[in-house]
Amino acid sequence: MIGAATDTATHPERSLDLIALGECMVELRADGPLGDAPHLTRACGGDTLNALVSAARLGSRCGFISRVGNDPFGHGLRRAWQAEGIDVTHAPLVDGENGVYFISLHADGEREFTYRRADSAATQLSPADVDATYVAASGTLLLSGITQAISGSAQAATRHAAQLARQCGTRVAFDPNHRPRLWAARGGLDAARAALHEVLPCVDLLLPSFPADAALLEHIPSDAPGTARAFAALGVTVALKDGPHGAWLCEPGGEPLHVPAPPVADVLDTTGAGDAWNGAFLHALTRAQPPEQAARTAHASAAHVIRHRGALPPPLPLTPRHPETA
Repeated sequence: MIGAATDTATHPERSLDLIALGECMVELRADGPLGDAPHLTRACGGDTLNALVSAARLGSRCGFISRVGNDPFGHGLRRAWQAEGIDVTHAPLVDGENGVYFISLHADGEREFTYRRADSAATQLSPADVDATYVAASGTLLLSGITQAISGSAQAATRHAAQLARQCGTRVAFDPNHRPRLWAARGGLDAARAALHEVLPCVDLLLPSFPADAALLEHIPSDAPGTARAFAALGVTVALKDGPHGAWLCEPGGEPLHVPAPPVADVLDTTGAGDAWNGAFLHALTRAQPPEQAARTAHASAAHVIRHRGALPPPLPLTPRHPETA
């Protein structure tokens, strides 16, 4: 069952609710076409880090495993994460540069991205960066296909973290987050599929998106419920994100359960919405919410993100950082 994995309420020795492995880049955002922008707004973003921020703002105790370059941005990145209540003891400053991405939102709603992440500090992640005691101290570990894709050593770190979590009873959540351009330099679709299958034996909860992640299936379904069913047939519990249509929850051998998302009239930027959904969903499961209710909690967090620019929106007013109950 989706909500049946280990949590900190029943294991008080687990001092953290959620940890994640991955990269966070500097975000430089423009209000028009990047080539013409006279000004850029600095922020930060990365799929697993975005999820941690979402969960931490709801009250989860979170930690990040990464490598942070000691360039002019490094100290500010770590301070920003700490300000969100995220433990950074396993995201040290190291020699190197941080990845940077540039993003703009055009008048027609289209997003424009360009990345500078090759050989960044985060791409140097390796199994040596994953501490077994830290993994065992958390109720849930969140992993991502983007982390696998950025380098061979980061893929090895992802596999190692999943294996450690499985050994100590920490729930493993995995978002395939398939990005064809990122995998192109590392073997393309075949390599992305292999990377998914190498961690699946350790995964308790798969968090794919439709239609992007359907490409990872050998026989690609044409619809979201079919995709949820196909992923669940791999022997893993699935919470499939389907954008404005909501989510599909599916157990192996079961039928998908649709949890619709309320309409959002003032959509501005969908960057980071799926990541926020992941973080809120995992937070809610940790608080023993039923899966359907957890999905509704996640819909609300994603709706807040898409009303704002960039990967990390401002916190909701009066959102408690660390409530005793949520």
